[in-house]
Amino acid sequence: MKSIKALLSLLLTITLVGCSKPQQQASSTTQPTTVTITDHADRTVTVPTNPSKVAILGILPLPSMLTIYLDSPKSIVAMEPASMNAAKNGVLSQLYPDIVNVNTDIMDGEDVNIESLIALEPDIVFYNANDTQDLEKLENAGLTAVAVSPTKWNYDCIKTYDEWMQLLNKIYPDHASSREELVQKYATQKYTEIQDKVKGILDVQKVLFLFQYDENAMVTSSSKFFGQWWCDAVGAINVAQDVPAENANAKITMEQVYAWDPDVIIITNFTQTKPEDLYNNAIGADDWSTISAVQNKRVYKMPLGSYRTYTPGVDTPMTLEWLAQAVYPDVFTDIDVQEDVKDYYKELYGITLTDAQVTSMYTPNSDAGKLD
Repeated sequence: MKSIKALLSLLLTITLVGCSKPQQQASSTTQPTTVTITDHADRTVTVPTNPSKVAILGILPLPSMLTIYLDSPKSIVAMEPASMNAAKNGVLSQLYPDIVNVNTDIMDGEDVNIESLIALEPDIVFYNANDTQDLEKLENAGLTAVAVSPTKWNYDCIKTYDEWMQLLNKIYPDHASSREELVQKYATQKYTEIQDKVKGILDVQKVLFLFQYDENAMVTSSSKFFGQWWCDAVGAINVAQDVPAENANAKITMEQVYAWDPDVIIITNFTQTKPEDLYNNAIGADDWSTISAVQNKRVYKMPLGSYRTYTPGVDTPMTLEWLAQAVYPDVFTDIDVQEDVKDYYKELYGITLTDAQVTSMYTPNSDAGKLD
Protein backbone atom coordinates (compact mmCIF):
# COMPACT_ATOMS: atom_id res chain seq x y z
CA MET A 1 0.00 0.00 0.00
CA LYS A 2 2.85 2.39 0.83
CA SER A 3 4.41 1.67 -2.57
CA ILE A 4 1.12 2.46 -4.33
CA LYS A 5 0.74 5.74 -2.41
CA ALA A 6 4.30 6.72 -3.28
CA LEU A 7 3.73 5.94 -6.95
CA LEU A 8 0.51 8.00 -7.01
CA SER A 9 2.29 10.89 -5.31
CA LEU A 10 5.08 10.77 -7.89
CA LEU A 11 2.60 10.68 -10.80
CA LEU A 12 0.70 13.67 -9.34
CA THR A 13 3.93 15.65 -9.03
CA ILE A 14 4.91 14.89 -12.65
CA THR A 15 1.44 15.86 -13.87
CA LEU A 16 1.50 19.18 -11.99
CA VAL A 17 4.96 20.01 -13.29
CA GLY A 18 3.95 19.11 -16.84
CA CYS A 19 0.83 21.26 -16.66
CA SER A 20 2.79 24.25 -15.43
CA LYS A 21 5.23 24.35 -18.35
CA PRO A 22 2.94 25.96 -20.98
CA GLN A 23 2.11 28.76 -18.54
CA GLN A 24 5.80 29.49 -17.98
CA GLN A 25 6.50 29.50 -21.72
CA ALA A 26 3.56 31.77 -22.46
CA SER A 27 4.60 34.36 -19.88
CA SER A 28 8.19 34.41 -21.13
CA THR A 29 7.14 35.24 -24.71
CA THR A 30 4.46 37.82 -23.93
CA GLN A 31 5.43 41.19 -25.43
CA PRO A 32 5.26 44.30 -23.25
CA THR A 33 2.34 46.60 -24.00
CA THR A 34 4.58 49.68 -23.98
CA VAL A 35 8.19 50.45 -24.76
CA THR A 36 10.37 53.46 -23.99
CA ILE A 37 12.33 54.69 -26.97
CA THR A 38 14.56 57.58 -27.98
CA ASP A 39 13.10 59.18 -31.08
CA HIS A 40 14.93 61.16 -33.78
CA ALA A 41 14.55 64.42 -31.85
CA ASP A 42 16.42 62.71 -28.98
CA ARG A 43 13.24 62.69 -26.89
CA THR A 44 12.53 59.84 -24.50
CA VAL A 45 9.02 58.63 -25.28
CA THR A 46 6.95 55.75 -23.92
CA VAL A 47 4.74 54.36 -26.67
CA PRO A 48 2.37 51.40 -27.07
CA THR A 49 3.94 48.48 -28.87
CA ASN A 50 2.42 47.26 -32.12
CA PRO A 51 0.04 50.26 -32.27
CA SER A 52 -3.22 49.63 -34.10
CA LYS A 53 -3.87 53.29 -34.96
CA VAL A 54 -1.15 55.67 -36.15
CA ALA A 55 -1.27 59.07 -37.82
CA ILE A 56 1.60 60.43 -39.90
CA LEU A 57 2.19 64.15 -39.99
CA GLY A 58 4.80 66.03 -42.02
CA ILE A 59 7.12 63.10 -42.72
CA LEU A 60 5.75 62.41 -46.21
CA PRO A 61 7.54 59.17 -47.23
CA LEU A 62 6.60 57.34 -44.01
CA PRO A 63 3.06 56.20 -44.95
CA SER A 64 4.44 54.22 -47.87
CA MET A 65 7.34 52.85 -45.84
CA LEU A 66 5.13 51.82 -42.92
CA THR A 67 2.62 50.17 -45.27
CA ILE A 68 5.39 48.11 -46.85
CA TYR A 69 6.99 47.41 -43.47
CA LEU A 70 3.73 46.02 -42.05
CA ASP A 71 2.54 44.68 -45.42
CA SER A 72 -0.72 46.56 -44.86
CA PRO A 73 -2.02 50.13 -44.49
CA LYS A 74 -4.77 49.12 -42.05
CA SER A 75 -3.16 50.69 -38.97
CA ILE A 76 -2.66 54.09 -40.66
CA VAL A 77 -5.62 56.29 -39.71
CA ALA A 78 -4.34 59.55 -41.23
CA MET A 79 -1.69 60.99 -43.51
CA GLU A 80 -1.15 64.19 -45.46
CA PRO A 81 -2.66 64.75 -48.93
CA ALA A 82 0.85 64.99 -50.44
CA SER A 83 1.54 61.43 -49.33
CA MET A 84 -1.80 60.27 -50.72
CA ASN A 85 -1.15 61.85 -54.13
CA ALA A 86 2.08 59.88 -54.44
CA ALA A 87 0.32 56.67 -53.37
CA LYS A 88 -2.52 57.10 -55.85
CA ASN A 89 -0.26 57.97 -58.77
CA GLY A 90 2.44 55.45 -58.00
CA VAL A 91 2.52 51.69 -57.65
CA LEU A 92 1.71 51.69 -53.91
CA SER A 93 -2.06 51.92 -54.42
CA GLN A 94 -1.85 49.00 -56.84
CA LEU A 95 -0.01 46.86 -54.31
CA TYR A 96 -2.16 48.00 -51.37
CA PRO A 97 -5.53 49.29 -52.70
CA ASP A 98 -6.88 50.01 -49.20
CA ILE A 99 -4.40 52.84 -48.74
CA VAL A 100 -6.62 55.18 -50.75
CA ASN A 101 -9.18 54.99 -47.91
CA VAL A 102 -6.84 56.54 -45.32
CA ASN A 103 -8.05 59.85 -43.89
CA THR A 104 -6.29 62.95 -45.25
CA ASP A 105 -8.43 65.63 -43.55
CA ILE A 106 -5.78 66.45 -40.96
CA MET A 107 -4.47 69.59 -42.61
CA ASP A 108 -5.77 73.14 -42.93
CA GLY A 109 -3.48 74.31 -45.70
CA GLU A 110 0.01 73.93 -44.26
CA ASP A 111 -1.21 73.71 -40.64
CA VAL A 112 -2.35 70.59 -38.83
CA ASN A 113 -6.05 70.37 -37.97
CA ILE A 114 -5.52 69.23 -34.42
CA GLU A 115 -9.23 68.67 -33.75
CA SER A 116 -9.51 66.26 -36.69
CA LEU A 117 -6.41 64.47 -35.49
CA ILE A 118 -7.70 64.10 -31.92
CA ALA A 119 -11.00 62.72 -33.20
CA LEU A 120 -9.15 59.80 -34.83
CA GLU A 121 -7.72 58.74 -31.43
CA PRO A 122 -4.31 57.62 -32.73
CA ASP A 123 -2.04 55.57 -30.48
CA ILE A 124 0.98 57.34 -32.00
CA VAL A 125 1.48 60.38 -34.21
CA PHE A 126 4.70 60.28 -36.23
CA TYR A 127 5.89 63.80 -37.06
CA ASN A 128 8.86 65.52 -38.72
CA ALA A 129 11.59 65.88 -36.10
CA ASN A 130 12.45 69.34 -37.42
CA ASP A 131 8.95 70.72 -36.82
CA THR A 132 8.88 71.92 -33.21
CA GLN A 133 5.56 73.71 -33.76
CA ASP A 134 3.82 70.45 -34.66
CA LEU A 135 5.37 68.82 -31.59
CA GLU A 136 4.01 71.55 -29.33
CA LYS A 137 0.51 71.16 -30.77
CA LEU A 138 0.60 67.38 -30.40
CA GLU A 139 1.85 67.50 -26.82
CA ASN A 140 -0.70 70.16 -25.85
CA ALA A 141 -3.41 67.89 -27.25
CA GLY A 142 -2.18 64.99 -25.13
CA LEU A 143 -1.16 62.90 -28.13
CA THR A 144 1.82 60.55 -28.13
CA ALA A 145 4.29 62.02 -30.62
CA VAL A 146 7.29 60.24 -32.15
CA ALA A 147 9.83 62.25 -34.15
CA VAL A 148 11.17 60.89 -37.45
CA SER A 149 14.06 62.78 -39.04
CA PRO A 150 14.83 63.07 -42.77
CA THR A 151 17.89 65.24 -42.13
CA LYS A 152 19.81 63.75 -39.21
CA TRP A 153 22.08 61.53 -41.30
CA ASN A 154 23.34 64.11 -43.79
CA TYR A 155 20.67 63.22 -46.37
CA ASP A 156 22.20 59.77 -46.93
CA CYS A 157 19.26 57.80 -48.36
CA ILE A 158 20.65 54.40 -47.37
CA LYS A 159 21.59 55.38 -43.81
CA THR A 160 18.35 57.31 -43.27
CA TYR A 161 16.24 54.34 -44.39
CA ASP A 162 18.17 52.08 -42.01
CA GLU A 163 17.61 54.44 -39.06
CA TRP A 164 13.88 54.67 -39.81
CA MET A 165 13.64 50.89 -39.86
CA GLN A 166 15.49 50.60 -36.55
CA LEU A 167 13.00 52.99 -34.97
CA LEU A 168 10.05 51.02 -36.31
CA ASN A 169 11.57 47.75 -35.08
CA LYS A 170 11.52 49.08 -31.52
CA ILE A 171 7.88 50.10 -31.76
CA TYR A 172 6.75 46.92 -33.54
CA PRO A 173 8.47 44.01 -31.69
CA ASP A 174 6.00 41.52 -33.20
CA HIS A 175 7.03 42.50 -36.71
CA ALA A 176 8.75 39.72 -38.60
CA SER A 177 9.97 40.48 -42.11
CA SER A 178 13.18 40.37 -44.07
CA ARG A 179 12.17 43.17 -46.43
CA GLU A 180 14.18 45.90 -44.76
CA GLU A 181 17.30 43.73 -44.80
CA LEU A 182 16.72 42.99 -48.48
CA VAL A 183 16.39 46.70 -49.32
CA GLN A 184 19.59 47.50 -47.42
CA LYS A 185 21.46 44.67 -49.13
CA TYR A 186 20.41 45.76 -52.62
CA ALA A 187 21.02 49.45 -51.93
CA THR A 188 24.51 48.88 -50.54
CA GLN A 189 25.36 46.52 -53.39
CA LYS A 190 24.17 48.95 -56.10
CA TYR A 191 25.92 51.88 -54.44
CA THR A 192 29.23 49.99 -54.29
CA GLU A 193 28.96 48.77 -57.89
CA ILE A 194 28.26 52.28 -59.18
CA GLN A 195 31.04 53.85 -57.12
CA ASP A 196 33.52 51.33 -58.55
CA LYS A 197 32.47 52.13 -62.12
CA VAL A 198 32.57 55.94 -61.86
CA LYS A 199 35.81 56.09 -59.90
CA GLY A 200 38.33 58.14 -61.85
CA ILE A 201 35.88 59.08 -64.59
CA LEU A 202 37.27 61.97 -66.67
CA ASP A 203 34.18 63.60 -68.14
CA VAL A 204 32.37 64.29 -64.86
CA GLN A 205 28.80 65.38 -65.57
CA LYS A 206 27.22 68.50 -64.07
CA VAL A 207 23.74 67.85 -62.70
CA LEU A 208 20.98 70.25 -61.67
CA PHE A 209 18.14 68.96 -59.52
CA LEU A 210 14.82 70.72 -59.87
CA PHE A 211 13.11 69.82 -56.62
CA GLN A 212 10.18 72.14 -57.32
CA TYR A 213 9.56 74.35 -60.33
CA ASP A 214 6.61 76.40 -61.53
CA GLU A 215 5.91 79.98 -62.59
CA ASN A 216 6.30 81.15 -58.98
CA ALA A 217 9.59 79.59 -57.90
CA MET A 218 12.51 77.36 -58.85
CA VAL A 219 13.89 75.23 -56.01
CA THR A 220 16.98 73.05 -56.30
CA SER A 221 19.10 70.89 -54.02
CA SER A 222 22.09 72.48 -52.33
CA SER A 223 24.75 70.39 -50.61
CA LYS A 224 22.29 70.02 -47.71
CA PHE A 225 19.53 68.06 -49.39
CA PHE A 226 19.06 64.63 -50.97
CA GLY A 227 20.19 65.82 -54.42
CA GLN A 228 23.75 66.10 -53.16
CA TRP A 229 23.76 62.49 -52.00
CA TRP A 230 22.37 61.31 -55.32
CA CYS A 231 25.04 63.23 -57.24
CA ASP A 232 27.82 61.87 -55.01
CA ALA A 233 26.41 58.36 -55.31
CA VAL A 234 26.71 58.32 -59.11
CA GLY A 235 29.91 60.37 -59.38
CA ALA A 236 28.37 63.61 -60.67
CA ILE A 237 28.79 67.27 -59.73
CA ASN A 238 25.85 69.02 -58.09
CA VAL A 239 25.99 72.43 -59.77
CA ALA A 240 24.00 73.98 -56.90
CA GLN A 241 26.14 72.61 -54.09
CA ASP A 242 27.25 76.09 -52.99
CA VAL A 243 23.74 77.50 -52.67
CA PRO A 244 23.59 78.40 -48.96
CA ALA A 245 19.98 77.37 -48.22
CA GLU A 246 19.17 73.94 -46.80
CA ASN A 247 16.49 71.39 -47.59
CA ALA A 248 13.58 72.65 -49.74
CA ASN A 249 14.54 76.31 -49.31
CA ALA A 250 17.22 76.58 -52.01
CA LYS A 251 15.51 78.95 -54.44
CA ILE A 252 17.44 79.85 -57.59
CA THR A 253 17.01 81.91 -60.77
CA MET A 254 17.45 81.28 -64.49
CA GLU A 255 20.56 83.50 -64.39
CA GLN A 256 22.19 80.99 -62.04
CA VAL A 257 21.16 78.12 -64.32
CA TYR A 258 22.72 79.91 -67.31
CA ALA A 259 25.98 80.29 -65.39
CA TRP A 260 26.02 76.63 -64.35
CA ASP A 261 24.90 75.25 -67.75
CA PRO A 262 24.18 71.72 -66.43
CA ASP A 263 24.79 68.65 -68.61
CA VAL A 264 21.85 66.81 -67.00
CA ILE A 265 18.67 68.05 -65.30
CA ILE A 266 16.76 65.79 -62.90
CA ILE A 267 13.18 66.76 -62.00
CA THR A 268 11.66 65.27 -58.84
CA ASN A 269 8.06 64.23 -58.23
CA PHE A 270 7.61 67.03 -55.72
CA THR A 271 6.66 69.20 -58.69
CA GLN A 272 4.26 68.70 -61.58
CA THR A 273 6.80 69.91 -64.14
CA LYS A 274 7.92 67.42 -66.81
CA PRO A 275 10.94 67.38 -69.16
CA GLU A 276 8.83 68.57 -72.10
CA ASP A 277 7.96 71.70 -70.13
CA LEU A 278 11.63 72.69 -70.27
CA TYR A 279 12.00 71.62 -73.90
CA ASN A 280 8.99 73.78 -74.83
CA ASN A 281 9.69 76.71 -72.46
CA ALA A 282 6.24 76.15 -70.97
CA ILE A 283 6.91 77.56 -67.49
CA GLY A 284 6.45 81.31 -67.16
CA ALA A 285 8.87 83.43 -69.18
CA ASP A 286 11.91 81.20 -68.60
CA ASP A 287 13.99 80.30 -71.67
CA TRP A 288 15.78 76.96 -71.38
CA SER A 289 16.79 76.67 -75.01
CA THR A 290 20.48 77.52 -74.50
CA ILE A 291 21.04 75.05 -71.63
CA SER A 292 23.16 72.04 -72.63
CA ALA A 293 20.87 69.52 -70.90
CA VAL A 294 17.89 70.85 -72.85
CA GLN A 295 19.70 71.05 -76.18
CA ASN A 296 20.87 67.44 -75.80
CA LYS A 297 17.50 66.19 -74.51
CA ARG A 298 18.98 65.13 -71.18
CA VAL A 299 16.21 66.25 -68.85
CA TYR A 300 14.70 63.40 -66.82
CA LYS A 301 11.80 62.97 -64.43
CA MET A 302 12.63 60.78 -61.42
CA PRO A 303 10.80 57.45 -61.15
CA LEU A 304 7.69 57.10 -59.00
CA GLY A 305 7.57 53.70 -57.37
CA SER A 306 6.12 53.09 -53.93
CA TYR A 307 6.83 56.77 -53.24
CA ARG A 308 8.72 59.74 -54.74
CA THR A 309 12.17 58.28 -55.27
CA TYR A 310 14.08 61.48 -54.41
CA THR A 311 13.72 60.52 -50.73
CA PRO A 312 14.82 57.33 -48.92
CA GLY A 313 12.66 54.27 -49.49
CA VAL A 314 12.45 50.75 -50.83
CA ASP A 315 13.02 52.04 -54.37
CA THR A 316 16.45 53.52 -53.58
CA PRO A 317 18.43 50.57 -55.05
CA MET A 318 16.69 50.77 -58.43
CA THR A 319 16.80 54.57 -58.44
CA LEU A 320 20.57 54.44 -57.99
CA GLU A 321 20.77 52.22 -61.05
CA TRP A 322 18.41 54.42 -63.09
CA LEU A 323 20.23 57.65 -62.21
CA ALA A 324 23.68 56.21 -62.92
CA GLN A 325 22.56 55.20 -66.40
CA ALA A 326 20.85 58.54 -67.02
CA VAL A 327 23.98 60.50 -66.08
CA TYR A 328 26.53 58.13 -67.64
CA PRO A 329 24.75 56.13 -70.37
CA ASP A 330 28.04 55.12 -72.04
CA VAL A 331 29.41 53.72 -68.78
CA PHE A 332 26.31 51.77 -67.74
CA THR A 333 25.40 50.15 -71.07
CA ASP A 334 25.06 46.75 -69.38
CA ILE A 335 22.11 47.81 -67.22
CA ASP A 336 18.55 46.81 -68.12
CA VAL A 337 16.55 48.92 -65.68
CA GLN A 338 13.16 47.48 -66.62
CA GLU A 339 14.22 43.87 -66.12
CA ASP A 340 16.13 44.67 -62.94
CA VAL A 341 13.17 46.43 -61.33
CA LYS A 342 10.95 43.47 -62.21
CA ASP A 343 13.42 41.11 -60.52
CA TYR A 344 13.70 43.40 -57.52
CA TYR A 345 9.94 43.73 -57.02
CA LYS A 346 9.55 39.98 -57.47
CA GLU A 347 11.98 39.34 -54.63
CA LEU A 348 10.68 42.19 -52.47
CA TYR A 349 6.92 41.69 -52.86
CA GLY A 350 6.57 38.32 -54.52
CA ILE A 351 4.81 39.89 -57.53
CA THR A 352 5.61 40.24 -61.21
CA LEU A 353 5.25 43.79 -62.50
CA THR A 354 3.69 44.17 -65.93
CA ASP A 355 5.46 46.12 -68.66
CA ALA A 356 2.78 48.80 -68.27
CA GLN A 357 3.45 49.13 -64.55
CA VAL A 358 7.18 49.49 -65.10
CA THR A 359 6.61 52.06 -67.83
CA SER A 360 4.33 54.08 -65.55
CA MET A 361 6.97 54.04 -62.82
CA TYR A 362 9.59 55.54 -65.14
CA THR A 363 7.22 57.96 -66.91
CA PRO A 364 5.22 59.09 -63.88
CA ASN A 365 1.96 61.01 -63.82
CA SER A 366 2.54 64.66 -62.97
CA ASP A 367 -0.38 64.60 -60.50
CA ALA A 368 1.99 63.02 -57.98
CA GLY A 369 3.62 66.43 -57.73
CA LYS A 370 0.55 67.92 -56.05
CA LEU A 371 1.44 68.63 -52.44
CA ASP A 372 -2.01 69.64 -51.18
